[in-house]
Amino acid sequence: MKRQVLFVLIIIGVLGLTACSSSNVNSEAVDSEIVVETMAGSITKEDFYEELKGRYGKAVLQEMVTIEVLQDKYDVSEEAIDHEVQILKDELGDQFEMWLQHQNLGDEESFRKRVYLSLLQEEAKADGLNISEEEMKQKYDQLRTEISAQHILVEEEETALEVKQKLDDGTDFAELAKGYSIDSSNAEDGGELGYFSVGTMVPEFESAAYDLEVGETSEPVATQFGYHIIKLLDKQETNVDIEPFENMKGEIRQTLIDERIEVNEAQEKIAKLIEDANIDIKIEEFEELFNVDTIN
Repeated sequence: MKRQVLFVLIIIGVLGLTACSSSNVNSEAVDSEIVVETMAGSITKEDFYEELKGRYGKAVLQEMVTIEVLQDKYDVSEEAIDHEVQILKDELGDQFEMWLQHQNLGDEESFRKRVYLSLLQEEAKADGLNISEEEMKQKYDQLRTEISAQHILVEEEETALEVKQKLDDGTDFAELAKGYSIDSSNAEDGGELGYFSVGTMVPEFESAAYDLEVGETSEPVATQFGYHIIKLLDKQETNVDIEPFENMKGEIRQTLIDERIEVNEAQEKIAKLIEDANIDIKIEEFEELFNVDTIN
């Protein structure tokens, strides 16, 4: 949610343009209104607007239209925004305001608008997904648990199946890790990874590992690194303090959503909503902003 412009200032400029463009008042008189006077010369509202538009117009207009489209379909409560902002306040303490300034996020109200957009986008991502209470509780239990495992990583699925067959036939896991695993950081140690918790490994690996019983070995698990055979060695309660389930439901739900939908797929869903909104931009420079090929 980082941003490199002063959101409120730019919103004022763009809203000023919208008002002028959509009305039949004497826009020439409005545009020539002086907003800054100096002994060296004056700056009009039009001067100010054109400067803002040139520097930030595309990004801000895209953001404003995205909010307009998404809020027509999805609801985000003030309580949800409060919760997200409070998490950061609790983490940063007295440094919160300084952090906003350092990140060029403006004041807290500006930051809340960024959070609002982020939550709207998350609702769009979640559309059509059914995240049950039981699944969230299961993920919460995982957050309270750390596990120890060993793995064998290979490049090809065929090799992974070969390794799995050898394990089923009784070959020692550690010996196979030394002979087959391409993970040089632990192959010589029998593939042992030590203890780790939720969020440490890539989602596919983590999900498979947490689903195992102690002593159980997985089927081949595909990740971006190759194919893993995982053996769960131990489970124990983590020493990290975990908030009550009710306080973490929103965060857990979001984690589950992120595990189920790819970033590109989420972007395509939002792009389709924008396309279906039949956007008609009246500013010549930005007429092509929401063409399918130009949507980020």
